[in-house]
Amino acid sequence: MTQYLFSTYHPDGTPPTGDLQQIMKDVDAVNAELQEAGAWVFAGGLHPSTTTTVVRAADTGILTTDGPYIEGKEHIGGFWIIETPDLDSALGWAGKATRACRLPVEVRPFMEGPPA
Repeated sequence: MTQYLFSTYHPDGTPPTGDLQQIMKDVDAVNAELQEAGAWVFAGGLHPSTTTTVVRAADTGILTTDGPYIEGKEHIGGFWIIETPDLDSALGWAGKATRACRLPVEVRPFMEGPPA
């Protein structure tokens, strides 16, 4: 079984309140389905990108800066980690996830071990 990261990309701002309530219900339903199928590993939503701190190594030590690493109009707003037998299965789940959250979902497999 391979683990996959589903990243959701949120535009700056939030959806209207009425839509958000339905989106949360739909996401909860997908989460429950993932758990029932044994594909669920972990998921979470993130605070807005304005709460980001970037930490990087510098010649003089460690440098921290406020804000996202990359300036943009969309930022990662949440994620799922799932475990499925193959990419086709992961893409099926991603289709359910994107319909539920109404946002693009990027699908990436985790590396299965250290490089040989």
